[in-house]
Formats: sequence, C-alpha cells, structure tokens
Amino acid sequence: MEDIYRTHLATNCNEDLLHQSVLLNGWVQQYRNLGGVIFIDLRDRSGIIQVVISEANENNNLYKKAALLRCEYVIAVKGVLVKRAPQAINPDLPTGRWEIIASDLKILNEADPSPIPIKDDLDVAESVRLQYRYLDLRRPKMQRYLKNRHKVLQITRNFLSHADFMEVETPLLTKSTPEGARDFLVPSRKQKNSFYALPQSPQLFKQLLMIGGFEQYFQISRCFRDEDLRSDRQPEFTQLDIEASFMGETNFLKLIESLVQKVFKEILEIDLITPFQRYTYQESLAIFGTDAPDLRFELPITDFTQNLATSSFVMFATNIASGGVIKGINLPKAAVWSRKKLDDINKLAKELGATKGLLWISFKSDQPSGPLVKHLSESELKKLKELAKVNEGDLLIIVSEQDAIATPLLGKLRLIFAEKLDLVKTDQFKLAWITDFPLLSYQPEENRYDSMHHPFTAPNPADVHLLYTDPLAVRAKAYDLVLNGTEIAGGSLRINKQAIQQQIFKLLGFSTADLKKQFGFFLEAFRFGTPPHLGIAFGLDRWLMYLNGCTSIRDSIAFPKTERGTCLLTDAPSNVTANQLAELGLKI
Repeated sequence: MEDIYRTHLATNCNEDLLHQSVLLNGWVQQYRNLGGVIFIDLRDRSGIIQVVISEANENNNLYKKAALLRCEYVIAVKGVLVKRAPQAINPDLPTGRWEIIASDLKILNEADPSPIPIKDDLDVAESVRLQYRYLDLRRPKMQRYLKNRHKVLQITRNFLSHADFMEVETPLLTKSTPEGARDFLVPSRKQKNSFYALPQSPQLFKQLLMIGGFEQYFQISRCFRDEDLRSDRQPEFTQLDIEASFMGETNFLKLIESLVQKVFKEILEIDLITPFQRYTYQESLAIFGTDAPDLRFELPITDFTQNLATSSFVMFATNIASGGVIKGINLPKAAVWSRKKLDDINKLAKELGATKGLLWISFKSDQPSGPLVKHLSESELKKLKELAKVNEGDLLIIVSEQDAIATPLLGKLRLIFAEKLDLVKTDQFKLAWITDFPLLSYQPEENRYDSMHHPFTAPNPADVHLLYTDPLAVRAKAYDLVLNGTEIAGGSLRINKQAIQQQIFKLLGFSTADLKKQFGFFLEAFRFGTPPHLGIAFGLDRWLMYLNGCTSIRDSIAFPKTERGTCLLTDAPSNVTANQLAELGLKI
C-alpha cells in the first residue's frame, strides 16, 4: 500500500460511494475469523464500518495479514464499498447497509489487550477509566460527549459574536482576592515570597473591561477553586462568561434565553419555550423548599401555620408560639404506602435534620387516618385537605419545626418523594430564573456579613438605603438560571458606584488597609466613569452534564480530576524536587 492515509471517514461511506475505491484509517473494534473470511469492524472518530477480507482475494498476503489482527490494532484498509446482503444489514449502525471488500491492508501499529473494553456498556470502576482515560475516550459515548462540548462552544461563540460581543482573554496568573472559595496559589520565582493566584473567575477583569469601554464581552474561561469536590464540581472548570454595559436586565435575560434555546435546539433538537419561568428567592423557598427547584414535577409545599394557629394540638401550638411553622406536601396516590415505608421515611427525615419527625394523614377513603387525625378537629382536617388540594388516595406529609429546619427539609424530601412516586420526567428539561436573592447573609461566629453571590453584586435600587441601617433586608439584583434542580448559571447587575462598593466591603469586614491592599486597583478604576453593567457566568461543564445525559460532571471533561482532586492518569498532584523548591524560595 503506497498511500496509507484516509480518503474517507467510516460514516462518509454511503450510497454515493458504491463500487468506488476508498481508503480508511482507524482501530480494530472487533474481528471475526470464520475460516476463509475475516470480518473487521473498523472504528474511527465518526463511527464503525464493516470490512470483509476473503482468503480467495488475489492479494495472497492480505488474508495472512488480516489473521494477525487483534482489537485496537491501528490499520489502513483499502477496498471497494458494496451493499451488504439483505440478511446481513445491521440497522443499529448508520453504515449498517454497506461494507468494504478489502483489496489491501496495512497494520500501522499493534496494541496490547486493552484494560478497558472499548464499548459503551461496560462494568469498570471509574478509577480504572480515569487511569486509562485515553482508552476510555475511544468509547463512542465519550466521543459523542466531547463532540457535543465542541458544538456548544462553537454555537456560543457564533451566537455571541453575531450579537456584537467580543471575546477577550483575561489572565490566569493574577492577584489573590477573596471570592468565596480558596485560591490555588502559584509561587513567583522572580519575586521571592510572593504568589500569583489562579482565578476563581474573571470577575474583576471583566468588570474592568466594561470600564475599559468594550461594552459587550464574553470568554470561555478556565477557572480554579480549591474547594471540596462533589459529582458536579471540579478544582479546574470552564465558565462561559458574558458581560454587557448599557443593557437592562430584561433585554439581557432575553438574550441569554435565546442562547440557551439555540443550544438545546442544535444539540438535542428540543424546542424550549421562552420566556423561562421566574420565581423570586422567597417564592422558590416557599413552594419548593430550595432556591434551585426541579420543575419536572409538582409536589408544592403548603404552609398551614396560619390555619392551625389556634389548634388545640399541643405540639402545633407550642411550635407556633415559639415562631415555628407547620408545612407539608401532598403525595398523590401514596395513601397505599405501608407503615414500614412511612417509618423508613420518618427515619430519613431525622437524618436530614428533623428534630420531631414527620406526621401524616392518609386519605384512603372518606375517613382520614394516621397518627395526627385524633389531634385535629374536623374543620381543621377539612382545611388541610382544601389547602393542599388532597384527593382520595393521597397522603399528606406534615412537618412541625422552626422554618430554618422545615423548609429545607421539605425541599429535600420533595425530591425523594418524587423519585419514590416515579414523578420525575427524565426526558424533560425545565428551566427557571430565580431572582431577588438576599444580598447578604450573616456569619455570627465571625461577627460579619457575607455575600450571597459575590461582593460585586448590586443591591436593588429600592433597598440601597438599607445598606446603612438593615443590611440583611437588602435584596440583590441577582439571578440564577436553574435547570432540572441544578444551578447552571448565575449573574447579576454589578455595582458601578465607588461608595456603594466600599460600603459592601465594609460590611464584609474589610479594614481600610486590607481593602486598599486587595482591591485598591479595582476601586481606583471606579473614579473614571464606570458604566452600568451586568453579566452572567455559566458552569459549562455542569450544563454539558445535562445536555449529555450524564450523572457525573467528569464525563463531560476530557481529562477530569477525581473527587479528591487527583489526576489518576498523570498522578498529579505530585512531589517536586528540592532544587525546584529552592528556586522558588520555598521549603517544605
């Protein structure tokens, strides 16, 4: 074979190329020697096609070479594309109607037996997959995931460029500034005892770009946070950052919805309905028990506190008198649940933070039953049924706690109940904006306030005066985009007045000296005409996890870290030499 490089990909082979000569490169996915005829499934980045090599071929060495093949050998195959016999058609393959009758074969490289089967359905520990990630990436599913990642990046770049946004890169070696999580620090060789920090986000730089007059910016940015990891977090991750000046919140969110809509259409062929649903932070907590609600099912939380304020039931009366609440969730058709199942859920509720356990009323028939029934009047039972929209066959779960316990508890139980009742529509995508977050929370152990999002989020203009009298009452001009119960993006209007930014830093506990040292350059820029601006950042890896239908964020990243932040492929982080440390002026 004189020329070994491909003329076509596997999935290019179709009716247009029938009876024509083609040259393909790839890996041996599978081979079958049936004695006299060898069938090879050749795999390249586009897919798989069958190659047939006959012992009767005029090329005497062809069959002998094919007999040497093993899985994952790298080969070049030349041959003619023909139709398969009707009984041999494989409807599961895009190329299943064709095959290549080989006329020449070259083994480009051999391969040891793979420690990972190169197929989608495999029972292999994730640690092994990550150790041999380059083999794991050969699987069709992983190829599809990363192709989708590429497509999302291209769609985003094209969409935003068309909308007159400019892509600008910001530094990866920057100044350590507290933004919530711990920084990854990089020692400077030339400036001994000094450190760069890897950015947790490009927040300060993108705002400085607005001050710099670029007005509409975006970036596919690498970010780093030294924080405890979960299935949807990584120490290094990719953000889609978007920032705009002179654009109101209404138009900006409409732009973002159009982008999300386009991505879903082109990746999943799903037509999202816009505008997305909207809930304030308080509404979301009241209805769903969380600020990141899963809207693929109902199960709203109902507040019975006012209606039971005069109840003679001691447990309720005592709780309400101490400022507590009575809340519950109606579970459709769950009255058939056994006492054991209810006891197990009660045990789970206590593990999730309930101090008094759960109460329930079963509406199997006209006569409600359960431990709570004897403590409530007929009119109280009727009111509960009416408020929670209970039908015959439903089960009403009730919690009597302080609101700080009851609301998040019911938010967690809501998800568990939905799973047990098989209510989650896994083929649906439900998006919602959550708005009007509190600007600040209070850290009593440190006697200071903390930002709910970050220190650069603007307060609601109607609440600015409260910054000086009642900071916890201030609402933020912030918005989170939630997909199926997970926040995939968050943003806000930014502070553009130096006095307000200084007041926020003061509330966060910064001394004048610390503020000048850490954020002096940023506050200085505010003196020279800062435009009104706003922005948003998508957790791209997390969003792709949903677009790909993965359960782990690691499957949407080419070379991810484990939950301990290690790379099993390269054995990072690892020790360095004494000379390297000495050059940096460091000693361990």
